[in-house]
Amino acid sequence: MIALLVASNQPFYPLYLFWLVSDDITAAWLTFLSTPFFLAVPAVSRRNGAAGRALLPLAGIGNTVLTAWLFGTASAVEIFLIPCGVIALLLFRPCERLAALAITAIAFGVFLLLHDGYGPPLAVYDAVEYAALARLNLLSASTLTAFVALLFSGMLAEAEQSPKAAGDEKTG
Repeated sequence: MIALLVASNQPFYPLYLFWLVSDDITAAWLTFLSTPFFLAVPAVSRRNGAAGRALLPLAGIGNTVLTAWLFGTASAVEIFLIPCGVIALLLFRPCERLAALAITAIAFGVFLLLHDGYGPPLAVYDAVEYAALARLNLLSASTLTAFVALLFSGMLAEAEQSPKAAGDEKTG
């Protein structure tokens, strides 16, 4: 569900940039390079659940790196590494905790190692436009994180009401 939400919102990114930042949205079209990875998550998950769970945050990390290179760190797009780490921590089962921690470490490592290493961005905006782009990215990453929290909160509430969680299952 998260992957399809992200993939379905990607076509609107150039429009958001046009409306809120600048009419120069050329670099935004390159963000579509990550769309196939988000769209592949459900199919990969059906074949191998752990691989599907890994693909979602890894696609997000890849998209964030691509977008940071395109727009620069002044765009604040690296804030999306936070929901990528949160998603990794929430998606994996307890027996897969090492994978969750490894992917979360990748998200934080990307920030620590690449933040000042992207070089000049493909798209260059003035200070006012970068402030608008940063607001857009901060709002978007916050909304994604809130959506993920609500989704998992609902799943937790549903699990807590199940007979197994309540200890009501019959032993035989």
